[in-house]
Amino acid sequence: MENVRATARPALWLMVSIILVALNLRPSMAAVGPLLSAIRGDIPLSFSLASLLTMLPVMAMGLAMFFGIGISQRLGEQRTVVLSLLIIGLATASRLFLGSAAELIVSAIAAGVGIALIQALMPALIKSRFSDNVAVCMGLYVTSIMGGAAIAASFAPLVMTHTGSWRTSLAIWAALAVLALLFWTAQRKTTLTLPAQARRGESFFANSRAWLLAIFFGLGTASYTCVLAWLAPYYVEKGWSEQNAGLLLGFLTAMEVISGLLTPAIANRSRDRRLVLVVLLGLIMAGFCGLILSPQHLSLLWPCLLGLGIGGLFPMSLIVSLDHLDNPQRAGRLTAFVQGIGYLIAGLSPLIAGLIRDQLGSFEWAWWSLTGVMALMIVMVLRFDPRHYAKHIH
Repeated sequence: MENVRATARPALWLMVSIILVALNLRPSMAAVGPLLSAIRGDIPLSFSLASLLTMLPVMAMGLAMFFGIGISQRLGEQRTVVLSLLIIGLATASRLFLGSAAELIVSAIAAGVGIALIQALMPALIKSRFSDNVAVCMGLYVTSIMGGAAIAASFAPLVMTHTGSWRTSLAIWAALAVLALLFWTAQRKTTLTLPAQARRGESFFANSRAWLLAIFFGLGTASYTCVLAWLAPYYVEKGWSEQNAGLLLGFLTAMEVISGLLTPAIANRSRDRRLVLVVLLGLIMAGFCGLILSPQHLSLLWPCLLGLGIGGLFPMSLIVSLDHLDNPQRAGRLTAFVQGIGYLIAGLSPLIAGLIRDQLGSFEWAWWSLTGVMALMIVMVLRFDPRHYAKHIH
């Protein structure tokens, strides 16, 4: 019994540390949308240019994902996370002193690089350290990512109200990085070094199934990044206050947290994830249709449906990728490839939506486009039969 407790305690502390690290992976982006009106009042920004505040860090995450595994192998997982948290914390804190759109965008890109280094290594670390509960632990990890977004989206306008400064409202989230650093460095001995069984230099660029997984992840994440960037500004244009629009985005991300916790646990009952994925995509489609057709009526229902769908789809996309390979490091390389390509795809959606808004004067056509993308993803889901995984990626 004592041995079980001795083994369980470090694992618990590692999971708590992972959760605190994950809370840092979205506030630098999620806090921007609810404050966009105030930022644009101080710094000249078109909607297309403002979209770069979400697009460029997501693109940076995609590009840095390809180097993240290599960096973690050189520095070790412990040092890589410390370095990443320092980058995120400094980039976030620097927003106290911003004076131009370029400086704001550079801080967003820097944060994106720090985020990518963490997201490249975490799936492999979780699969290796928590091999018996991968789906549940991935759910906790991804849910914590969304929890960080919910906290930032909900409280950034409140901080601005109390401080009178949008810069403070963007910079205050550096405190989360400090907290995560304290916990992560305190449990140094529990961090597991990943096994070196993967084929060195292995690339998934020539594998069609890896590309299918990457495109699926990218299209799903496109809905997340677009909603993160533009839901609050959409409702501000409908006459809502910045604070209420921010709270609505916070409510949506709270629904993502709930779905991120429950969906992987439900899906863990079967290795065939297709039914769960179809239900999640249906919820997202219903949410977008509601935003377009009746944004002012049942205004909590549409973010609720979107949050439940997006919140479950994000971890499930990674879990389906992890399902394809048993070796933790090879699975980690696959998920790094999937996220790398996926974030490059997803990063384009806020820009496209911003261009649509600038040209057509409304976000509705962006929501319609994403509804069509979700329908396409339902067709893609049919390919994810676990009985055939072995022949697609050996």
